[in-house]
Amino acid sequence: MRRAALVLGCALVLAVGGCRRVPEAPQGPSPYLRSLLLPSVGPTRYDWRGLNGRVVLVSFFATWCFPCLAELPTLEALQKEHGPQGFQVVLVGLDLEGERVLAPFAEQYALNFPVLVSDEPMQQGRSAFGLIPALPATFLLDKEGRVAGAWQGMAGHEDVSKAVTTLLRR
Repeated sequence: MRRAALVLGCALVLAVGGCRRVPEAPQGPSPYLRSLLLPSVGPTRYDWRGLNGRVVLVSFFATWCFPCLAELPTLEALQKEHGPQGFQVVLVGLDLEGERVLAPFAEQYALNFPVLVSDEPMQQGRSAFGLIPALPATFLLDKEGRVAGAWQGMAGHEDVSKAVTTLLRR
């Protein structure tokens, strides 16, 4: 009798379980956004999950790169201008010394956007962004996390602002 009840119980569990629809795995962020799952330094808080659904400007830089430093005021102005509408600048440091150099840099400049520390695979070109041949290198991602624009070298405020505005309206 106990055995029959056990068999009947197992059959019932299997039958009920077999009737349920297995949910599909949720669509994760784009490979570009997943590449930004990196540690951050400095005063600006960072949660990579907050990038999903936003227009994101990713700027690769190094602390020793003069054009990268000269571009910082433009990036800060873009963040201030478009941030409230769903835009986010993310700075990714490619300095080989990593956090040791980037943490004091981020504290000193106190930027209004996150500063991330690249990992070794990213430095070797093994990320969705591929090898970064020159600095600064800037990628503009649309709300779905797809590359919608890219600049090599310093990007002008007016050109980037127009591109951001267009993506925010979509």
